Amino acid sequence: MKGNLLWRGLLVVAALVVALVAALPLDKKINLGLDLQGGMHLVLQVKTEDALRAETESDMERLVNRAADDGMTGLRPRRINDTSFEVAGLAPGVGDTLSELAENQLSGWDSRTEGDRMIFTMQSGNVDDIRKLAVTQAVQTIRNRIDAFGVAEPVIQEADNQRIVVQLPGVDDPERVQRLIKNTAFLEFRIVKFPQGGGNGVPSRETILANYGGRLPEELEILEGDVRDNQGDVVGKTYYAVEKRRAVTGRDLKTARPAMGQFRDPIVQFSLTSEGANKFGDLTGNNVGSGLAIVLDGRVVSAPVIRSRITSEGVIEGQFTQQEVQDLSTVLRSGALPAGIVTLEERTVGPSLGRDSIRDSLIAGVAGTILVVLYMLIIYSLSGLNAVIALALNILLLFGGLAAFDATLTLPGIAGIILTIGMAVDANVLVFERIREELRAGRTVRSAIDLGFEKALSSIVDSNVTTLIAALFLFQFGTGPIRGFAVTLTIGLLASMFTAVFVSRWMFDFVLSRRRVQKLSIGIDYTPAPAPSGRPSAGRPAAARASR
Repeated sequence: MKGNLLWRGLLVVAALVVALVAALPLDKKINLGLDLQGGMHLVLQVKTEDALRAETESDMERLVNRAADDGMTGLRPRRINDTSFEVAGLAPGVGDTLSELAENQLSGWDSRTEGDRMIFTMQSGNVDDIRKLAVTQAVQTIRNRIDAFGVAEPVIQEADNQRIVVQLPGVDDPERVQRLIKNTAFLEFRIVKFPQGGGNGVPSRETILANYGGRLPEELEILEGDVRDNQGDVVGKTYYAVEKRRAVTGRDLKTARPAMGQFRDPIVQFSLTSEGANKFGDLTGNNVGSGLAIVLDGRVVSAPVIRSRITSEGVIEGQFTQQEVQDLSTVLRSGALPAGIVTLEERTVGPSLGRDSIRDSLIAGVAGTILVVLYMLIIYSLSGLNAVIALALNILLLFGGLAAFDATLTLPGIAGIILTIGMAVDANVLVFERIREELRAGRTVRSAIDLGFEKALSSIVDSNVTTLIAALFLFQFGTGPIRGFAVTLTIGLLASMFTAVFVSRWMFDFVLSRRRVQKLSIGIDYTPAPAPSGRPSAGRPAAARASR
């Protein structure tokens, strides 16, 4: 008996020590959520049409290039809408060959022939897959950027209708975060055809069109950039005629980092993958003396002159500030968003509101705890002290669990703590009432305690397990604060079953092992069973023993 009591006591002490080490100090170990710490709440809409359009253009270009390699020349591709394109200029007999090539090269497309053109339409299953993939990629890209920004415990998750919910506790620069999240950061390197040598461009589109006789060649397009003064402020627009061909893009980047230029100005230094380095070397080596347009999200950042062949490394200059260089490096490293992002909802929670929530929650929690403690002491006398000690350990284990699992405490999470307190003493109430019944029936103290815990165990397990199942469903299907409530409630329920059944029982056994208890202080008047003589009785009622 004493050995059993010893190892149980050591287990209780070990749980206490582990919880203390994990939870203290609370201000450093417990992460506060958005509603307590303040920060940003965003609901973003992913423009999946952009991803469909990009996929359509990519497949169209790939098909036409492969057809050209097979000797089919004179084809005129044109995108009809986001999910269909046509290839015109088919010579007699070419249609069947192109259709066979499309079956081998393109998956998820239907085709039909109309005269000298073939029309390709994306299948509905392929459309759904691309939309889902675009949202998933957007979530991962945003998470990479936020992690690089240094936000502690962000919540970034998919919602219905191609939406993303973003919660950023402790953010004090919402405008910068918005730019960081929404910047698609699609990087391209293109050759400038006019003005020759790139440079600062020309002041208007009309100047470019006049240079080409009023009609821009099919292989070129006009992109604009910003003209900045010495302080970096935008003072005008400039225009370039660049090749449509995207020989090298941000997908070929290996890394990007902030650096200082020749004149101590902030720049972005980048390096390319081995494949990207080969393509970049061919691009720059074949166009020495031309301008190289560095295009970011469809706008020309700068257009330096190519002086020699460049392969694996380069720089991006554009009169950036230090913060702009830092953010640009972050989004380039994390990759381009697969589609545009629209902000549907933005809420900023100030730290003062968070402090008010913490204060009000603490008041509610302390008041509830005091009432529970008073109730247990008044109704169950000294036995209520057993429940109070178990409750204190329960709360400590709860905070230790939150810290150990790196969970975030939210306002609903505090509600979960208060609910846990109520359910913890509920288990003690079930046990104590069963002990009262056994004492009234004439059981000895030890026998009443044994039977009280034994008979109440099934009810305690049932109530806690059913609540635990509900908490798991809330965690699985809930978002943000609901998941925080579910996590807190789950940890609290597990701690509650441990303290109410194991710890509370150990404290009763420990007291009984130290001294002979004739009458248990549990808030009722009853006639104690006579002390057993000799060998302990099994706790039979006094009337039964007298009849013998």
